[in-house]
Amino acid sequence: MATSGLQHVAAMYAGVVAPPLIVGAAVGLSATELTFLTGACLFTAGLATFLQTLGFWKIGARLPFVNGVTFAGVAPMIAVVNSTDDKSDALPVIFGAVIVAGVLGFFAAPFFSKAVRFFPPVVTGTVITLIGISLMPVAFGWAQGPNPTADDYGSTTNLGLAGATLVIVLLLRRFTRGFVKQIAVLLGLVAGTLVAIPFGATDFGPVADAAVIGFPTPFHFGAPQFQLAAILSLCVVMVVSMTESTADMLALGEIVERPADEKTIAAGLRADTLGSAVSPLFNGFMCSAFAQNIGLVAMTKIRSRYVVATGGGFLVLMGLCPMAASLIAVVPRPVLGGAGVVLFGSVAASGIQTLVKAGLEKDNNVLIVAVSLAVGIIPITAPEFYHAFPETAKIILDSGISTGCVAAVVLNLVFNHLGGAREADDEVTAPMEPAAARKAASAH
Repeated sequence: MATSGLQHVAAMYAGVVAPPLIVGAAVGLSATELTFLTGACLFTAGLATFLQTLGFWKIGARLPFVNGVTFAGVAPMIAVVNSTDDKSDALPVIFGAVIVAGVLGFFAAPFFSKAVRFFPPVVTGTVITLIGISLMPVAFGWAQGPNPTADDYGSTTNLGLAGATLVIVLLLRRFTRGFVKQIAVLLGLVAGTLVAIPFGATDFGPVADAAVIGFPTPFHFGAPQFQLAAILSLCVVMVVSMTESTADMLALGEIVERPADEKTIAAGLRADTLGSAVSPLFNGFMCSAFAQNIGLVAMTKIRSRYVVATGGGFLVLMGLCPMAASLIAVVPRPVLGGAGVVLFGSVAASGIQTLVKAGLEKDNNVLIVAVSLAVGIIPITAPEFYHAFPETAKIILDSGISTGCVAAVVLNLVFNHLGGAREADDEVTAPMEPAAARKAASAH
């Protein structure tokens, strides 16, 4: 049980620590504060995993789910940071928005489980793809170095370290099996850090300064602040997160031969949202189910939820040991960038896999995906596109995930649900070819 639980932790560890690293760097936290934030996210991920696997009352799907910080919230949280004049207020604003989104999501869970038909694969696949695409610039920024004003930013040494880490991860994924293959990203980070030592890019100071035992002090970064724009943005993320979790529960239910019904989905969503609402108390972010662990369950055939709960216990212990959490702070930023290419690219690839099942042979769905992706990548390809809008509106608009999600949901309703929607059997062989012309051609 211990080794299998550790395997689940290894499979999702990089995913848990990446969001606090991204947001913490954007806020400008010191290495010590960054270590604290990372440990807090590990601790809250363990608590959220307990809620999901063990559960109580009508909370928890009681399936072998690992919960942790969701990637979907990273881009909106960075937008909040960028729109906050005093960076010391950024984390309290984020925590306040997550609390409100979590509470609203908790009460909306039973209703959301009924409305899941409005979030088919064409919507969820688009959103997951946008999550990966939106995070790729972060990986490229990491690869160049920690400080954009430094002389070595974007140097051949930094890019070389990133490239070496990427190659190591790819080689491990290609030529290893089982447990080693599952922790390829983690091993790549270790190897890349060792390679970086001769170049003077590795700093072991955070580990030396970290305590062996510690506790994520409640509201360490300040009491939560509640700003409407940030709350709206994180509520959209909560909808995305609940959509992903629903899809994950449906998939995992099939794997463990216990199909997730409406009751199970509602209970699982309550665990996600309650975990998210409680997480900011201990300086954590929004929590969601981790899809990569579903693949681990399918591969190992170990279906016990108690094994995953054991993994949650390890996460809590790591959160209570700042020295363990500080190890990730030792990893040079270029090394993280190389691994981030795989990590964030895999998220986008998961979205594409979902889109493959979304029925893209239908003209309606092609239009939904095309326009939603276009709207979602505006903040990436044209960062100043919304410069004339009010700052409060820009918090939402500058998050491609949020705008892309809204666009996908609305377009799906217009094309596939509302009266006057186009025929579902309009198949597309060439995306730009009018349906009428195709039908006329087929008639001849």
